[in-house]
Amino acid sequence: MSLYNMEVKTIKGELQTLEPYRGQVLLIVNTATKCGFAPQFKGLQKLHDTYKEQGFSVLGFPCGQFANQEPGTDKEVAQACELNFGVNFPLFAKIDVNGQNAHPLFRHLTKEAPGLLGSKAIKWNFTKFLVDRSGKVVKRFAPTEEPEKIERHIIELLRAEG
Repeated sequence: MSLYNMEVKTIKGELQTLEPYRGQVLLIVNTATKCGFAPQFKGLQKLHDTYKEQGFSVLGFPCGQFANQEPGTDKEVAQACELNFGVNFPLFAKIDVNGQNAHPLFRHLTKEAPGLLGSKAIKWNFTKFLVDRSGKVVKRFAPTEEPEKIERHIIELLRAEG
């Protein structure tokens, strides 16, 4: 199944696929507003703002699987992201990224870009997956990897394929 055929639910509860993002470079991130890495929202937003006109989007998928650091409802998550971090990049409904109920998108991402020692499991919030314009998952970044450090990889993909 193509990345673009996968059904996702927006933070407002609307079902859609990722088809609207076909042809873009994507950074797909599992997020949590109460996480120690939450300040990365600002860096993610900056990347989104800087490169969106060149065909780049950050897609945020809130997840409460790690120490319940995303305890709120989708509406509360959206409000916290906007008010506390100025987020306006696309956010989606809360999902699981690991285990039996892991969303098919994250099953696909972890299969295509396994972690350290081939691990498919996502270790924590703010694991990031970089996807090229053709929908290929090209790189996985650890939660500790700051958005600013990923910028050069985004630029490379935008230049190579733009």
